[in-house]
Amino acid sequence: MAKEKEAKFEDKIKELESIINELENGEIDIDTSIEKYTKAMKLVKECDDKLKNIEEQVNKIVKDNGELEDFHLAKDEND
Repeated sequence: MAKEKEAKFEDKIKELESIINELENGEIDIDTSIEKYTKAMKLVKECDDKLKNIEEQVNKIVKDNGELEDFHLAKDEND
C-alpha cells in the first residue's frame, strides 16, 4: 500500500515538472497558462501537505510501552 502512495506522490511531482516546462516554454495561450498555473499550485499544496505529514511521522518515535513521543536529537556538548 505504501508503494501506491509513493507512486501517487511521484506522479504529482512529474505532472508538476511537466506543467512548469510548458509554462516556461511560453508557447501556450494565456487562458491555458492560467489553468496550468492553477493546477500547478494545487499540486504544490498537495505535495507540501504530504511532506509535512511525513515529517510529523518521522519526528515521532514509539516508546517501549507503544506510546508515541516527540523525537529529539541528543545535543552535542560542543553546541
